Amino acid sequence: MENMQYAEELVREFLVFRGFTNTLQAFDSELSTDIGKGFQVDKIMDLIFSVYVPKFQAEKLVGLFSFFKQCLSSSSETVLLTTLSKLEVSILRYYVVSAIQSGRRDKVLEFFGMNGNDLLQRGQDWAAWFAIPYVKKPNSDPEFRIYFSKEWYEALRLSVRNFFSEIFNGTRMPALLKINSEKTTVNRLKKDIKQLNLKLSELQALLEEKDGQLWQLRSNASSLVDASTEETKSSSSVVYEENRLISKDSRETCPPATFQIGEAEVNQDWIVAGPAGIRPEINISKSDPNLSSQSSLRAGDGGTADSIQLFQDGPYNENGRESHVEDFPEVKVDFQETFLGHTSPITRCSFSASGNNIASASEDGTVRIWTYDSSTPASRNATIYCGAKIMSLDWECKSDRLLLIGTADGGIKAWNVDAKRVVCDLNTSEAFPSVLDIKCSPVEPIFVSAAASKGHGSSHLDSLGFASLTVWNMKTWKAMTVLPLGKDPPAITSLSFNHNGKILAAAATDGMIHMFDMSAGLQITGWPAHDSAISSILFGPDETSIFSLGVDGKVLEWSLQNQGQILWSRNCSRFCDPESSKNCRHEMALDANGRRLLVTSGSVRAPIYQVRGHAIGLRTLPHSAAITTVDWHPTLPLFVTGSADNSVRVTSMS
Repeated sequence: MENMQYAEELVREFLVFRGFTNTLQAFDSELSTDIGKGFQVDKIMDLIFSVYVPKFQAEKLVGLFSFFKQCLSSSSETVLLTTLSKLEVSILRYYVVSAIQSGRRDKVLEFFGMNGNDLLQRGQDWAAWFAIPYVKKPNSDPEFRIYFSKEWYEALRLSVRNFFSEIFNGTRMPALLKINSEKTTVNRLKKDIKQLNLKLSELQALLEEKDGQLWQLRSNASSLVDASTEETKSSSSVVYEENRLISKDSRETCPPATFQIGEAEVNQDWIVAGPAGIRPEINISKSDPNLSSQSSLRAGDGGTADSIQLFQDGPYNENGRESHVEDFPEVKVDFQETFLGHTSPITRCSFSASGNNIASASEDGTVRIWTYDSSTPASRNATIYCGAKIMSLDWECKSDRLLLIGTADGGIKAWNVDAKRVVCDLNTSEAFPSVLDIKCSPVEPIFVSAAASKGHGSSHLDSLGFASLTVWNMKTWKAMTVLPLGKDPPAITSLSFNHNGKILAAAATDGMIHMFDMSAGLQITGWPAHDSAISSILFGPDETSIFSLGVDGKVLEWSLQNQGQILWSRNCSRFCDPESSKNCRHEMALDANGRRLLVTSGSVRAPIYQVRGHAIGLRTLPHSAAITTVDWHPTLPLFVTGSADNSVRVTSMS
């Protein structure tokens, strides 16, 4: 409701223009006694919990909820009105509890004297509450004990805040309040277009300059080739005669020889032609670390090079040049939607199990649940305020109703998207405050949290200490067991379940991959996968391999049938730059078919690799800052990218 004042000025200006002076006076009068506080959530929260309840202003408290009911009475969403009634009951009960705790039982009697008949007519089990002024220790009574707990009070405050944030900042935004936002958006777009046009002009000028340089280089190269050809023609007869005599002597004195040349630099243009009958074989071994095996070059009958093979690993394309993201072809897009609901850099985003909803989190501790498709109902859309940086997100797989949220202060919240409330608020032990990752089992009602103690460094990785892996029951919301990792284990940064939830993979900051048998709760194997910390881990689509992404930018696919064998690899170090790795955890995501691998990037574009393919890869459309989080739709060729520019994008590949 930040545009409320602007909208009120527009209304006042219109009334003056039309000469509706009486209406203007009534409008100003009601504004001066605005009970709704301009629909500003923080002011409403202060009014309820800091004024009306502690000062025992029951009449004003009841009047406030009557006002909000009147505001929602014209709404077509009866669910909102029902939810408001339930919240009113809880707040009135909190008023009674607060009066009892303050020793003001007279205020309780006064409250029931004023509102008793109305409360009994609602049928909300208020009958037992009329006895509370006469109960000696109501905080010990089974009927009232829960309402005196700190947990119930905190859950009530969170529910009230989320409800008012939803109705005033989301679903019920009137068109008048959108005028200023749309005006701001149009001005920003005009400014962006102007900047892009300037950039386009600069790039066109640069392109023309480069074209001129390229044409000049081609002209020089053509002149050199012509001169070389003339020189070759003039000396070809002499060379052929000398080679013929050497060949004749060789056949008379010894069998054909094989020459081995090591650590040699060979110019391809040198081996062009030779006399018939000579089959030289040259093996060239080079100490270039970018070559995964020896390069071989053979000359066959007639002296021409039959084949030239270069087996390369790392950031190279088929022409032997280093491939930066600019060399990748841009992904072909069917449609793209951009979500601008966050006000700080995005830390995590994730499709729900059905793919209909997206959860995105930002550094300011806010989680937004939204949908990219206008045909999908927006009833699940919500804003969740967690009060700390969001470190991890995961959807419960079976029902698609629960979202788990892990924070930097050791909190784990379970949000029910249908009820729009926090159904459980857990905490890890104080020794392990950072919940780096959360993963729900695809089969059992359990989830695993990877928490870390505090380190002594300033960067993201150096700030992590030791690890704790805890298995939680999602029915009782209690810890079941702690998975064994040995003494003082390095922090676990990423988790992944296999398809049936029986195996859990965990990646650590010391480069180790740990595998756990969830039925036994024991580690079954593990191996050193990287020389540096691992930031992300994923099971392959056929469950016979596992992918790991190190902070050094190396992506490795490991065989689970032959432990230690690397099936496929890519070097993404140019995307996972050290500066971005200091502040966030890079991650990767596989599409539904397991054929495309999307990786976060310190650049404005992210790479999409073809798994076990020979193609260079693709590049996403650009954000305006680094891409910090990625995910694929569970069934469709859709992917989502979150960025440090506060935006989240959904892209459909054509």
